[in-house]
Amino acid sequence: MTTGLPSQTQVIELLGEEFARAGYEIEDVVIDTRARPPRITVVADGDTPLDLDTASALSRSASALLDGLDGLDGNDDPYVLEVSSPGVERPLTSQKHFRRARGRKVELALSDGSHLTGRVGETIDDTMSLVVRQGRNWTVRQISLPQIVKAVVQVEFSPPAQAELELAGMGRAAGTEAEA
Repeated sequence: MTTGLPSQTQVIELLGEEFARAGYEIEDVVIDTRARPPRITVVADGDTPLDLDTASALSRSASALLDGLDGLDGNDDPYVLEVSSPGVERPLTSQKHFRRARGRKVELALSDGSHLTGRVGETIDDTMSLVVRQGRNWTVRQISLPQIVKAVVQVEFSPPAQAELELAGMGRAAGTEAEA
């Protein structure tokens, strides 16, 4: 039984340039033919977060491109197209993931068996700055990316301390004064 849907490779080839023009790259395409109607999910990531307006615009252009494909243009069977960003549960696995997570709180498992929780700072080459608690203060540790076995962004329910953000290179919030 054929679904009339394109393959993952076809979707990436068809939509890759369109997403790149908008400043995003396709991280994954999931085609679920068991869903009714079938679902095509395109996961995109970029240096700026994917907001709802951008996701909607990308979804409209992706839909037009997909509908023009041979096999889909005459297909009477509907499908659902979803454009989304990677969820917070996605592990950080590459330099670009750490660069894009700057300012976010992460939990790391290191190759020596230790675990760290901190805020991602600047990532240069294969080294990431991580802002961690040291007693009552904040300090920056340099972590070699190859040392990281697992890294996951943590969900935060309260704003981080200004000093922590500054050490992560996220600048000073408007209206704040320097602490003596």
